[in-house]
Amino acid sequence: MNATSSILLDVEKIRKDFPILSLTVNGKPLVYLDNAATSQKPNSVIKAIEHYYTHQNSNIHRGVHFLSQRATEAYEVSRKKVAKFINAAHDHECLFTKGTTDGINLVAFSYGKQFVKPGDTIIISAMEHHSNIVPWQILCEDRGANLKVIPINEKGELLIEEYKKLLNEDNNVKLVSVCWISNSLGTVNPVKEIIALAHEKGIPVLLDAAQAVQHVAVDVQDLDVDFLAFSGHKLYGPTGSGILYGKEKWLNQMPPYQGGGDMIKHVTFAKTTYNELPFKFEAGTPNIEAGICISAGLDYLNELGIEAVAQYEHELLEYVTAKLQEIPGLRVIGTADQKASVVSFIVEGTHPSDIGVLLDKMGIAVRTGHHCTQPLMEFFGIPGTVRASLAFCNTKQEMDQLVDGVKRAVAMLV
Repeated sequence: MNATSSILLDVEKIRKDFPILSLTVNGKPLVYLDNAATSQKPNSVIKAIEHYYTHQNSNIHRGVHFLSQRATEAYEVSRKKVAKFINAAHDHECLFTKGTTDGINLVAFSYGKQFVKPGDTIIISAMEHHSNIVPWQILCEDRGANLKVIPINEKGELLIEEYKKLLNEDNNVKLVSVCWISNSLGTVNPVKEIIALAHEKGIPVLLDAAQAVQHVAVDVQDLDVDFLAFSGHKLYGPTGSGILYGKEKWLNQMPPYQGGGDMIKHVTFAKTTYNELPFKFEAGTPNIEAGICISAGLDYLNELGIEAVAQYEHELLEYVTAKLQEIPGLRVIGTADQKASVVSFIVEGTHPSDIGVLLDKMGIAVRTGHHCTQPLMEFFGIPGTVRASLAFCNTKQEMDQLVDGVKRAVAMLV
């Protein structure tokens, strides 16, 4: 870790913002390395949630009374902050969802209903999370369409030449949907190139940014991406919150995903006319608290600076990866040239779950298993991995604790 990153981020001070990090687990100080599953929450987010329920709680977009107006204003201010965070051209291109999965399902249902016909093709990649596989399978089964997969190499990198072949050999591709960063491997995909190649054929692209928005700067206009989905709870905000960004031109052509209150202009038993963006896609009472407080997570991240965060996390990743690779029998799964914040590994003669259980006894929280990427695990011929996913509130000392913990676990198991 160089001096520059230490100056940019005062990690010891930052850790005091996260009360949960002072917990002990099994008598040991908590080492939380499951940030890809969900992030811990700083005091500012926790206080924002408390503030909502003590000063703002009311339903939105309907009431004329004081509290409803106050909650509505806070909800829409949060939408504006999200739009600015990802540099959307319009606030109404940012739809509140329950999370990344909800956003991808919205596009699969709505875009698919409008634009996908029998014989058409959807392209995904071999490293997708189940949330970016199953919705497209359901769509393809329903519409009689085909699902094609961009293969990867042994390092866990997309084979771009194979992607080009898929685009060039099939004139019926209707959408490309890929992850920006792999949750299992940490691979950072060349999304700008992926988008540009698809656009040469007039094909829109959806990015699953669940593992990206907390690690890299997002500019949807610079990317020229058509859809982008992410979750608030991985972004230091509340669970049950997420955003689907969509270009206005696509959202205006897509039918509503769900029917109910707030998404209508006028209802009769004969016919319903729908509301304008973004409300057309936000039926019913949303998770108001989460929608408002997701912006508290963004504010916190903005104050730190995403570039400083990315640099620090990258240094931690390189440090711990090098240390882990010194352990005899340990194999890192996912060795792409471009990686972010995730190190997955297996150790010869052990099962990932057994290592995870023993690490937990030492107070170290990692994820084990297939990480909702079963096809990816099958590609590598393994049942799963031990995954340590890092964040800016982790320390070099914690990386050392992980390495020592793995050594102790292996010594007990082998």
